[in-house]
Amino acid sequence: MNKATSPTRERVPSGKAPSPNPEPSLNRRGFLKALGQAGALLAAPQIIPATVLGRDGGVPPSERIVLGAMGIGGRGTYVLGCFLQEPDVRFVAVAEVKAARRQAVKKMADAKYGNQDCATYRDFRELLAREDIDALLIATGPNWHAMASILTAKAGKDVYCEKPCSKTIAQSLALAETFRRTGRVFQAGTQRRSLPNFMYAIDLARRGKLGKLHTLYAHPGGLGTGQSGWLPAEPEPNREEVDWNLYLGPTAWRPFNKRMLDGFNFEKGGGLTGGGCLEWGSHCVDLCQWANDADDTAPVEYEPVRNELHARYGNGVKLILRNDGWLPLGSCPVRFEGETGWVETADNGDLVASDSGLLAGKLAKISGYPANFHVRNFLDSVKSRSQPRANADVACEAHIACHAANIALYLNRKVYYDPVKNEFIGDEEANRMRSEALREPWRI
Repeated sequence: MNKATSPTRERVPSGKAPSPNPEPSLNRRGFLKALGQAGALLAAPQIIPATVLGRDGGVPPSERIVLGAMGIGGRGTYVLGCFLQEPDVRFVAVAEVKAARRQAVKKMADAKYGNQDCATYRDFRELLAREDIDALLIATGPNWHAMASILTAKAGKDVYCEKPCSKTIAQSLALAETFRRTGRVFQAGTQRRSLPNFMYAIDLARRGKLGKLHTLYAHPGGLGTGQSGWLPAEPEPNREEVDWNLYLGPTAWRPFNKRMLDGFNFEKGGGLTGGGCLEWGSHCVDLCQWANDADDTAPVEYEPVRNELHARYGNGVKLILRNDGWLPLGSCPVRFEGETGWVETADNGDLVASDSGLLAGKLAKISGYPANFHVRNFLDSVKSRSQPRANADVACEAHIACHAANIALYLNRKVYYDPVKNEFIGDEEANRMRSEALREPWRI
């Protein structure tokens, strides 16, 4: 820098050290020039992408929910598709023990966003370590649901988990306690809680439009129970192709068999594989709980009666799980009966009632059981930090009812349950089935 262009330095008063970062002086001409440049800069149009401002259907980054997923097969792919339809969701990563599924989900996400950014992990713990992820979709086999949900909450993330959400009564209680303690948001995948025909029928029951309730009917999807056992051993694949050890997770070890890779062939709870009462029944029992204002409790007695399971709540209302005797309204039917009327509905979206006047003002019919409304309820709750419709406490009690029903079915006798102490009354054999040992190193 030559002398003519060297900036002059501020004169330092005698006895004071010079500033370690002296600023160049600015004469009048330089000041006016700088002012003119600043004015031109301010006058120039500022180009900001519309998506940053939330215009043109875009969602600003501050309003987006960054989503990851764990264990995405057939059902998980459908639910993930529902999440991807929401404009305020950004899906960034999948954890899956099966390489083919990891790549299928990555392809799905990359096609959605037109990039190659979706990350893949064999071990879900690597995904949980990411600080940028807000929530996780968990759609593994039932052996992982409670454990994965609890670990995700402890990692500071919210959870949308497919059902059944727990394998035992003990896991149900631990799930609810963890989400209460951590303050995370949990939504069980019992999406019928967000469908208009079921909500309308439940509203009739809760508002006394059917008179005093006396009987609730739920379709269990099966009432058989049996131990999971082992299938014949087959050659175990490479861990990168299928991580069998991680697939089993906290479940008791058994040799590899490809049939077990289908979650429907895997145990559903407490070592019981039959339990349609827990799988499909968790939907219908959950709806009956809501209709009876019993989201904070469970029935107090359970008894197999011929080809049905009869339960009773503390308020005297009966719950009957039956596979037969339904109106032709589709899958997953429920029926609520009171002293002055009844209503029945199922997955085709229709409602039938004892009096057509009860159905005046019903909402538009939605057939099937789409998860979009339930996913939206979860996302809104993530943003507001409010409780979604199928929160952890709701799921806990509905699953306890199903677990207790399965235990009565397996023991083939009547059992009495205390929903305050969460134990069977005077029944050591039934109480042993409230929990199960977990395989090392997994702990709840």
